[in-house]
Amino acid sequence: MAHEYDMVVIGAGAAGLTAAGTSALLGAKTALVEQHRLGGDCTWIGCVPSKTLLNAANVAHLIRTANRFGIAAQAPDISFRAVMERVRQVRRSIYDDADAPPNMEKLGVEVIIGSARFLNAHAIDVRNASGATQRLTSKYFIIASGSRPKIPDFHARCLTNETLFELECQPERLLVLGAGPVGIEMAQALQRLGSAVTVVSESERILPRDEPEHTATLQESLAREGVSFRLGRRTVSLEGQPGELVAILADGRAVKCDAVLAAIGRKPNVEALGLENAGVAATRKGIETDRHCRTSQRHIYAAGDVTGRYQFTHMAEHMSKVAVMNAILHWPKKLDDEHIVWCTFTEPELAKVGESEADLHRREAKYGVYRFPFSKLDRAITDDSMLGEVKLLGTRSGRILGASILGVHAGEMITEFALAMRNGIRVQELADTIHPYPTYMLGDRRAADRFIQKRLDSPLLGLLGKIFGYRGIRKGSGAL
Repeated sequence: MAHEYDMVVIGAGAAGLTAAGTSALLGAKTALVEQHRLGGDCTWIGCVPSKTLLNAANVAHLIRTANRFGIAAQAPDISFRAVMERVRQVRRSIYDDADAPPNMEKLGVEVIIGSARFLNAHAIDVRNASGATQRLTSKYFIIASGSRPKIPDFHARCLTNETLFELECQPERLLVLGAGPVGIEMAQALQRLGSAVTVVSESERILPRDEPEHTATLQESLAREGVSFRLGRRTVSLEGQPGELVAILADGRAVKCDAVLAAIGRKPNVEALGLENAGVAATRKGIETDRHCRTSQRHIYAAGDVTGRYQFTHMAEHMSKVAVMNAILHWPKKLDDEHIVWCTFTEPELAKVGESEADLHRREAKYGVYRFPFSKLDRAITDDSMLGEVKLLGTRSGRILGASILGVHAGEMITEFALAMRNGIRVQELADTIHPYPTYMLGDRRAADRFIQKRLDSPLLGLLGKIFGYRGIRKGSGAL
């Protein structure tokens, strides 16, 4: 049966843009269907605006604490309206430069604006804003319709990441529901810009997927900046009107606030897709896929948040590349789910790759822990950014099992460990790699040095010293 397209991609966020562009570059006749605007969450309501807001908050914090550098500190004169206008300018600039339809059309992608719904396994209806519909048929599909924020029962008065960046007036008192990456990043940003922020979460600690010792240190740092925490508690209701709200916790306590930001997770956008018409299986978590990103229909793939698997922009891009390689080139490429890396962009940043100590304990693995504190990293000392450490987990033979970094530029630093793990580079090879001085990346090598120093504790080396007639007293790596 002849089809109009080789590939139709549904959704134009990070996963959809990557999938459509790659498919077209490989020679497939490709259509990209998006119901709203290209760019998705990352450009408009996620990574780009949040990091722009965090950067503005960091500047305010530098001004407020400039005496650390011998410069007179002062209270920053913050125009919240101007800060938010810059946030919107930055995301528009990135959209125009990379995500707008002409950029995709240059690659040979046909961009169609409208909402898609499957009619059968090889056809969709696309309905535009005026209600007109068109039918598209394709040999292959990639569903990349993304996700949306979960909202509590009292949602009518809650901000989410979909509305936060449209604010013109800054809330004096902000209640953040949720202690995951979005909640913690925005808590620090708004606190530094002048809001009094309280974080409430059912979780007993912030960022529960990260190393507990690092999240505890980060929480203490945020608390010193003024962020309040009510952890291990659930919010059951919200009373009053915007500007005079009272959140009631399950233990009966009340938290007064002017606005509430709900950051309690995501829901996949699947309801309007007509998946049942195409025979595509999905659960409440998202569309079910295998390691090739294939759904229950062999010619239909899914990538990004809609699968419910990894809610990171970089993983959405990775999944879409896997899907395209399998669909268009018939190359059996698999997801790399052993080296998933992520970063929370607070100050200091918190980044992780591979297994945690808890993971290793659960499978009763043998491993060593090798640490290097930022307080001993010369570049961190010169920048007065000494909070944090590099924590490396590895086997006795030097295979890297995982790493966690709390500190400035942790998001950049963690990539070296991700690259090493994916390519079988061992700890001793990292230690032998020349790193420029003074840099933050040198902290990775210093952690690897700890592994080498541990090996120097071997009794065999002591025996060699006696053979060669050396007279020094070996202190061992414990003296470091």
